[in-house]
Amino acid sequence: KTELAKALAEFLFNDESALVKIDMSEYMERFNVSRLTGAPPGYVGYEEGGQLTETVRRRPYSVVLFDEIEKAHPDVFNALLQVLDEGVLTDNFGRKVDFKNTVLIMTSNLGTRLTEKTTPLGFQKNTWEDTYRTIRENVLGELKKTFNPEFLNRVDETVVFHPLKKEHLSKIVVLLVNELNRQLLDQDLAVDLNDEVIDWLISNNYQPAYGARPMRRAIQRYIEDPLSEEILKGRFKNTKKIRVVLEKDSPVFIEEEVEELVSTS
Repeated sequence: KTELAKALAEFLFNDESALVKIDMSEYMERFNVSRLTGAPPGYVGYEEGGQLTETVRRRPYSVVLFDEIEKAHPDVFNALLQVLDEGVLTDNFGRKVDFKNTVLIMTSNLGTRLTEKTTPLGFQKNTWEDTYRTIRENVLGELKKTFNPEFLNRVDETVVFHPLKKEHLSKIVVLLVNELNRQLLDQDLAVDLNDEVIDWLISNNYQPAYGARPMRRAIQRYIEDPLSEEILKGRFKNTKKIRVVLEKDSPVFIEEEVEELVSTS
């Protein structure tokens, strides 16, 4: 969900930094809610403005991601009603901040326990579709139990993501490796994972309830961190392509001389 928001920001505004992420676990208490629009006069932080209003006022063309919206205090939803209804939000200075060029995305983990129980890898097509239908019905039911109707009725679209299949996870690993290779290009290095390593990373690290995040952590733990240690030790001094293979149930690096490395795009 977070990666989708990043991709949307880059697609709409040609800049991934156009994404504004607000962690709603920081707004669980009532006294924190005012931070969205700014502290009242006389309180600490009054001149700084609100985390939400000031950011959008300065950069109206952006994607705002409310991460784990279900953790927010109920007063947060009351504040957001003005945005969802009128496309504006009044800050602590009395200014009406325009949200009409802003995309709002709210993520939630409601129903993830059900997803984890019902989505093992390798389902047949019909079974997978039936499983998704069940998950969608239960997640939408949880939404109705958690949020008031007046709030849900102002949300344009509710999207229940399909659980990731193995082929999706393989593509995610490839994207993460491409991202790593772009970072390594300045050092004339590139890594290449064979299919066996990719399958091993998926089978040992994927957790349906947490989406793609475990795969990013797996790449960091088993590829990036060990590779950094080897580079610090002085290995890979020459221009090399590094193959990652599986030996004794663990990824290992094998060096390959290459004449030139081309940026992965």
